Amino acid sequence: MKTFKTLPPAVRAERRAYAWFFGALLAVVALCTWGTAFNPFSLFAEGDAFWTFFSEDFWPPAIPERAGRLEAILSGIGVTLAMAIASATVAAILAFFMALFASERVSPFPRVAPLVRGLATFVRNIPALVWAFILFSSLGIGTGVGFVALTLSSLAFLVRAFAETMEDLSQDCLESLLAGGATFPQRVAHGILPSCLSGLVSWYLYSLEVNIRASAVVGMVGGGGIGLVLFSYIKSFNYHVAFFIIILIAALV
Repeated sequence: MKTFKTLPPAVRAERRAYAWFFGALLAVVALCTWGTAFNPFSLFAEGDAFWTFFSEDFWPPAIPERAGRLEAILSGIGVTLAMAIASATVAAILAFFMALFASERVSPFPRVAPLVRGLATFVRNIPALVWAFILFSSLGIGTGVGFVALTLSSLAFLVRAFAETMEDLSQDCLESLLAGGATFPQRVAHGILPSCLSGLVSWYLYSLEVNIRASAVVGMVGGGGIGLVLFSYIKSFNYHVAFFIIILIAALV
């Protein structure tokens, strides 16, 4: 004879909660998709047109025959890398000192921490591309302005990331240095920096990776580098060389 065990009320309530949650989530996703006028059936129906366009106009990737054009592509890659490395490095240095005041655990002025975090959050919420448009409109186009746009975007992100890393610092380490009479610069040099160095380097490398991608996008709107070269080939309908440049950008990242 089979016996059926009744689930405990807490388990049934938990399952109902999960069912309602995923049901509501599915409804929200469906509503948002409907609001974008996305039609998956038209995507499948027009898939042949996409593959035809890709196979005829993009494939195979082509290297420019003229040496001058290939040199321009390589030079654009160099400018993009330089812009990404410089902006990420400058932003990381500035962000470290700002994070010392943004972290309530290590800041010598804890009341200032929310203000620094709020400013960093505001700047971070503005994408690098928007910063580029703002700066290009006021200062003109060029790699220097692209560098500033990337630095602002990276700085705001790294301030929050570095501050969160410092929040995880052991309080015992700071208290022992403070009890020994260490000044704030000494606490930074002998306690905060050595303990947080691995986390700070990880965030810096992540910011560098993001900046390589962002510099290509910023370059397409006037920031120079490989993005501007790519845009010129797309604008001239030379998609084979453009696809070759896209592959190079993917390899960089």
